[in-house]
Amino acid sequence: MRLPNTAHTSRRWRIHELTRDFRLEDVWALPTPGGADDFPRLVELIASSDPSQGSSRAARTLWAIRWKVGELLGWDGPDAGHGSQRPTVRDRLPVDLREAPSGPDFDTLPFTSLYLLDDEWAAEIVNRTVHGVVHIGWVPDGTDGYRGQMAVYVKPEGLLGTAYMAAIAPFRHLIVYPPMIREIGRAWRAPAGDRTPAHAP
Repeated sequence: MRLPNTAHTSRRWRIHELTRDFRLEDVWALPTPGGADDFPRLVELIASSDPSQGSSRAARTLWAIRWKVGELLGWDGPDAGHGSQRPTVRDRLPVDLREAPSGPDFDTLPFTSLYLLDDEWAAEIVNRTVHGVVHIGWVPDGTDGYRGQMAVYVKPEGLLGTAYMAAIAPFRHLIVYPPMIREIGRAWRAPAGDRTPAHAP
């Protein structure tokens, strides 16, 4: 379920101090009810996700098109992201976050973990269209439990990035995120011995 931005901005997350020059694009509630100590499982589930294998044919098609176009136009090459000379959020981490665990490596998605705390995890993506940050929080659900909450920050890269974000906005909100979030919920509820990676951001 998509939430108002205030569901994220009203909380005292560390990510706020790192993303003042980014736009908060979306905030979503994740169907992942759990206890206070279940956050690491959600982090691992999302880091192991593979959107190209989702159950939604439309979403799979959009992902495939995006990766193919990116390959053809060089949007995602090694000089476009981490390891290039472009600034990253990791460059601006304060000492305490730089010394904290960064979080897991992603299995398939071109994100890099930034920091992992007890109830907060952030990762970034840098390419020729956008500099983005995904933030996963573990928030009280109002019934003595907790659930995940995802926020997406973006900073378009020039005119290309601005046009790209405008073009994909309706697809993200209608085709990509809703089935992705349902699959996170299904993976979360699966028995421990039968869990497959969710197909997330």
